[in-house]
Amino acid sequence: MTATALLVIDVQESFKHRDYWNEAYFAQYQAKQNQLISHARQKGWQVIFVLHNEESGVFSPASGYVRLMDFLDKQADDLVFNKHVHNALLESGLHEHLQAQQITKLIISGIRTEQCCETTARVGSDLGYEIEFVVDATLTFPMHDPFTQQEVGVEEIKQRTCLVLNKRFATIRRTEEYAD
Repeated sequence: MTATALLVIDVQESFKHRDYWNEAYFAQYQAKQNQLISHARQKGWQVIFVLHNEESGVFSPASGYVRLMDFLDKQADDLVFNKHVHNALLESGLHEHLQAQQITKLIISGIRTEQCCETTARVGSDLGYEIEFVVDATLTFPMHDPFTQQEVGVEEIKQRTCLVLNKRFATIRRTEEYAD
């Protein structure tokens, strides 16, 4: 058993039903995400999927949208954890599973770059995991600055996430760095 796990965070249908959903970067993200999953399988890493759950709205299991997106290469033996907070590790049973499996290194991917992926990286680092954040295997959407109301683009959000995580909470990687 390898000591590494790939986390695929919140790649769920719920996002397609939010007003900020944007297809602009989606095709590129899909390819990178599945490329990373394929690499993880080749290396014998655990591939673990995480779904975000809320009490109401499109992230509520009752909505029918809290399910993995169809493009994902999910195998029957891949585990799926459900979370109710921004990080994937606490209150989901995932941290306990990783500890029982003696996993020490986490590869972070999924949706949203600056939200659940970044938060998982930070919490994971604090819990003692070695973290690799694969920025091009994450997806996010434009946001508006609360002070200026100007739109902040996807690339700027990703750049900021890399800036604040790098060498503090994670090693920043790109999918091609995992090519064999």
